[in-house]
Amino acid sequence: MKTARHLIMGMLLTASASVCLSQTVGVTRTEVLKSDISVPGREAVVSRVTVLPGGKLGWHTHPGDEIAYVESGALKVLVAGNPEREVASGGSFVVPAGAIHGVRNDGNVPVQLVTVHVVRKGEPLATPAVPPTQ
Repeated sequence: MKTARHLIMGMLLTASASVCLSQTVGVTRTEVLKSDISVPGREAVVSRVTVLPGGKLGWHTHPGDEIAYVESGALKVLVAGNPEREVASGGSFVVPAGAIHGVRNDGNVPVQLVTVHVVRKGEPLATPAVPPTQ
């Protein structure tokens, strides 16, 4: 019974990852640090992200807050239920835990950013999502 549950969980995670990858075009993420923090059951994940011109990261959620700093370029940040927002070099944004969101680069230069996720330990960093109809 335990093996069957593990097999099903593995299949669900693989399916989720496949959907997330199919929504991602021209985005690379390099994890720089993953560390426990002072809040029990939470960890911080720090990454460098590049979004190429025309690149996008489709709708998804995180099991915790995302804090981002744009080092270069300009990025469109889309959060379901909110107006589209452009964040340019030197700017930052926060996406609350569970918020359905995505990003895209409408410009002609790559966007470089640093993200910090403060998330529940042991859960996938991102889960694909469908935005609510507006």
